Amino acid sequence: MIKVGDKIPSAALRQVTEGGVQEVSTDEFFKGKRVALFAVPGAFTSVCSAKHLPSFANNADAMRKKGVDVVACTAVNDPAVMRAWGQANKADAVTMLSDGNGDFARALGVEADMTKNGMGRRSRRYSMLVDNGVVKQFNLEEPGAFGASSGDHLLSQI
Repeated sequence: MIKVGDKIPSAALRQVTEGGVQEVSTDEFFKGKRVALFAVPGAFTSVCSAKHLPSFANNADAMRKKGVDVVACTAVNDPAVMRAWGQANKADAVTMLSDGNGDFARALGVEADMTKNGMGRRSRRYSMLVDNGVVKQFNLEEPGAFGASSGDHLLSQI
């Protein structure tokens, strides 16, 4: 499992842009930037929509004032769903990244088997601060919990 001091693994994520769906290399995305990254088990799910995404959207400006270049969210959902979820929640301050096949979650060691809930394999809930590709803070939630990975908590660590 990823830990503080580790380099973010190489993986391909996807993002909907003006030009359509674009592949996003984690090597390029994190290079030379401070990124507040968080992951949710699924877009449009209850805690993710009511608490997790808003906690980062509402803290994005404060994070930028503390030197964060990008606030980003990833989930094991397709790029169109990630974009629609961001738009539905007016989360323009958050870059929405699709980990459609869960490759990034697996590479980080945070994949969760949620098949008993009809969700397949997803990502555990977490937040991290990444500086030039290196993890500086990592907050992994226990299954079913929310708090340690919130935008408020990560902001307090920056």
